[in-house]
Amino acid sequence: MYADESHAKYAELICRLIYESAQQRGTGIAKRTPEYIIDKMKGGKAVVALDGERLVGFSYIECWGHGDYVATSGLIVDPEYRLLGLASRIKEKTFQLARERFPYAKIFSITTSPAVMKMNLRLGYVPVTLGDLTKDDEFWKGCEGCCNYDVLCRNDRRICLCTGMMYDPRAAEGNKKGNSQKVKRTFLGKVLKKK
Repeated sequence: MYADESHAKYAELICRLIYESAQQRGTGIAKRTPEYIIDKMKGGKAVVALDGERLVGFSYIECWGHGDYVATSGLIVDPEYRLLGLASRIKEKTFQLARERFPYAKIFSITTSPAVMKMNLRLGYVPVTLGDLTKDDEFWKGCEGCCNYDVLCRNDRRICLCTGMMYDPRAAEGNKKGNSQKVKRTFLGKVLKKK
């Protein structure tokens, strides 16, 4: 469901789950504060998954470049609820939220997770260079808490360990004829081979 102010009580747990997930995978993830998470909830820019009153998943969106870009971020699922398809449902709901709130914006995601890459491909994202993403310095500041931030800085925000993926609503309309399927299959094949 879309999150609101009533879900603020889960903010600290969400931050802990994000941190623990990054530690387990040994990969970078931008650190967020409970206040940051609460701001997303209050602003109608977050999705929560609950099992009764128990928080089992979360994600949020953030607008960049004066509404030209929207990032989907912070996708997390409680370890006890993984491998049930919940991450895909949260990702789809977050994508839906971004499309509703910012229908003309390019929606992007950066990730090191092959599973997230596959979810993005199913939603119509395509791989892009990091240079194709927002130029907004505030977005890139969010990467400062990542253990790979030095890689990003050394490469002038063009190359990192994350993969950039983007959904462009204008291009998606033009690709409904199937032009993007070849790109998706090729990229998905590479992702599956890495796993």
